[in-house]
Amino acid sequence: MTVHLVKVCVGVTSVDQLRSLQQRRLIAGPLCHVTKQRPQRDAELLDGGSLYWIIKGHVAVRQRITELERLYDGEGEKCGLILDPELVETELFSRKPHQGWRYLEAEDAPRDLRDIVEEAGEDEDSEGELSPEMAAELRELGLI
Repeated sequence: MTVHLVKVCVGVTSVDQLRSLQQRRLIAGPLCHVTKQRPQRDAELLDGGSLYWIIKGHVAVRQRITELERLYDGEGEKCGLILDPELVETELFSRKPHQGWRYLEAEDAPRDLRDIVEEAGEDEDSEGELSPEMAAELRELGLI
């Protein structure tokens, strides 16, 4: 069974900014995000799990985790999350800030925007789309 991680994207204010930063980092090799703790549920995480990024108080984008690496520095062992370079935008979900990462069960993960767009395209009676911000606000209020 797949499990995901969710983490605050510190210092980033938009998905476009994250994309730009990571494109520059890709020049040096694979994307590796270093964390202090290694996830205990590594088998579930490597079974299709993603890192969901919180940007400006909302889960907004995800990246598939392809590998976990053991890293060492002066403070001891750390964990390197090797990330797929593809950023997949998701529906916005409000999320309070926290330190480090948290597990996110697959059934609680926000849907990919591309899946929502495909579903909307199948509905001929659709009168229009909500902006991601409006949808997030309505979801927060429990209206959708």
